[in-house]
Amino acid sequence: MKTLKPTRLPPLLRHPPFSRPFHTTPPLPSHENPLGLPTKGLPPKFSRGLPSKRPIPSVSHIIAVSSAKGGVGKSTISANLALAFSRLGFTTGLLDTDLYGPSIPTLFNLTNLSPSLNPLTQQLIPLTNYGVKTMSIGYLSPEEDNPIIWRGPMLLKAIQQLLHAVQWGPEQLDVLVLDLPPGTGDIQLSITQQVELDGAVVVSTPHTLAIKDAVKGVNMFEKVGVPVLGIVQNMTTFCCPNCETKTEVFGGLEGVRKKLCEEKGIELLGDVPLHPNIGEDGSRGKPTVVTEPESERGKVFMGIARRLGEKIGLVKG
Repeated sequence: MKTLKPTRLPPLLRHPPFSRPFHTTPPLPSHENPLGLPTKGLPPKFSRGLPSKRPIPSVSHIIAVSSAKGGVGKSTISANLALAFSRLGFTTGLLDTDLYGPSIPTLFNLTNLSPSLNPLTQQLIPLTNYGVKTMSIGYLSPEEDNPIIWRGPMLLKAIQQLLHAVQWGPEQLDVLVLDLPPGTGDIQLSITQQVELDGAVVVSTPHTLAIKDAVKGVNMFEKVGVPVLGIVQNMTTFCCPNCETKTEVFGGLEGVRKKLCEEKGIELLGDVPLHPNIGEDGSRGKPTVVTEPESERGKVFMGIARRLGEKIGLVKG
């Protein structure tokens, strides 16, 4: 009779898909330390009940950019919003919390780079480009196309580490923009339970399906007590470069105004046009606010940042 040997899982399912360049001591179990950080100075382990909200050191204001529907341009909006704050003279950070599909390394032309570690605090030091400090799980993956195959506990612990194991100082950040993943699930709930948010910005397109999900996103923030600062309507009107005819590709613009702004009493912060340069600039790591700040679309991003600054009391020192 043959003796059955225990089945061994493939390496990517037994360990997080990251190299561990920072370890000088044996790592904690993967579910307690998914980012592979040193054990010193980590946030406390999960305890029973809801986590307590804690401030993020060296951060004055926090804005979450969210969309319940994927593919509406949320990360592009987040990147340009952070760059607009910086262009207005505010010290700005951008935290990419979309663990399954991090886009910030590409948008900021920081792919294939890894953050360094402060040897005293054992915290990650953000990567900076265009005057904005950024942190993303994409910086910690050895390969850009390496998928994150994690379940809830590891995802939540990774979020906890990204929120509390990054050294944004020593200079105080005026504002930290959080690029949330699409949806209304564990990660969104975890973030709203762990940090005090000044408010959330919900991104949608004029398409009916996107609006339906945006309503769910607004309802989620209302249920967890996070104020919705406003709506950004993305990919609105396409202007033909040849004949200058304007076309509403994803449907009429009144859907967002009626379903979200009028019925929910939420401000429309701005309409971002559908323009090929926005996507192309982002793909090559130079977002619109960097390449074309004086263009119509660049001015829209700047206007959104100004209005948000007014709503959260962001004042130049």
